[in-house]
Amino acid sequence: QVQLVESGGGLVQAGASLKLSCAASGHTFSTYTVSWFRQAPGKTREFVAAVTPSGNAAYFGDSVKGRFTIPRDNAKNTVYLQMNSLKPEDTAVYYCAARRSDATNYASLAYDYWGQGTQVTVSS
Repeated sequence: QVQLVESGGGLVQAGASLKLSCAASGHTFSTYTVSWFRQAPGKTREFVAAVTPSGNAAYFGDSVKGRFTIPRDNAKNTVYLQMNSLKPEDTAVYYCAARRSDATNYASLAYDYWGQGTQVTVSS
């Protein structure tokens, strides 16, 4: 069982940076693939980024490639989402999710554990 808690959301201007955190409980966090998803009002949940259990590989949605990174610190049971060059279209509730597998999956249904979400608002 893993519990996830996101933090770090807020209101920023376009072009700014923001770093989200996903803190996990559980002794086996290092065996989980962790991803970030986001959902804007009236839109479906969108894959943003994923990191493998070891942190050696990361994957990104097309809309955030080159702007976001997903560092991972297994010693702290935490995965981050570093968001740079933010745009108004990045405005959404951001969720972290975990699945006990080293196979990355971009579909939200593949994830067993979810955080409560954190709001990110980017003003123009």
